[in-house]
Amino acid sequence: MFFLICTSSFAQSKMNDSEASALRSKVKSLAETTKTITADFIQYKHLDFLSNDIESTGKLSFKSPDLVKWAYVKPFEYSVLFKDDMLYINNEGEKNNVDIGSNKLFKQLNKLISASVTGDMFNSEEFEISYFEKKNDSEVHFSPKDKKFAKYIKEFHIVFNTNAEVSEVKMIEPSNDYTHIVFSNRLTNQKLSDAVFAH
Repeated sequence: MFFLICTSSFAQSKMNDSEASALRSKVKSLAETTKTITADFIQYKHLDFLSNDIESTGKLSFKSPDLVKWAYVKPFEYSVLFKDDMLYINNEGEKNNVDIGSNKLFKQLNKLISASVTGDMFNSEEFEISYFEKKNDSEVHFSPKDKKFAKYIKEFHIVFNTNAEVSEVKMIEPSNDYTHIVFSNRLTNQKLSDAVFAH
């Protein structure tokens, strides 16, 4: 939960129903054909009591249906791997494993992370969803309906570029602290070795 998502404060205009429907169709179509994703990222962790955001850089690797690895390289090496209902953490060689299979909250989080990477998370049963245009991009706001989940995540924002690819993600906590991740150098459906997801 410490490593997720945000959006910029540019002027926004709300989408009408047909625009929102067109975006959903485009994103879902792309997600259905996406088998792997690799991308560089910059993460900004905003805490109200700090004058500057905490900045980290790393590489994201995704393999369908739900293998996700966040490998941080600066300011220190650290990786988080979601695999087979387990969370594998490697902190500069010190490894910890967390069984998330029996924890509903962590399972939701894992599902949310996988879906946010591909953009395929338009589930109105789980979220209140709002759609906005932001310059040439689209921005979608998700508010969890589950009260237990909402204790950890107030809102989840995803920015889609003109190709319907996820370009930014932001997770806002109930305290209004947030994590903002900006992706770059995205490659889709490139061969990804299973060794990338070894633990």
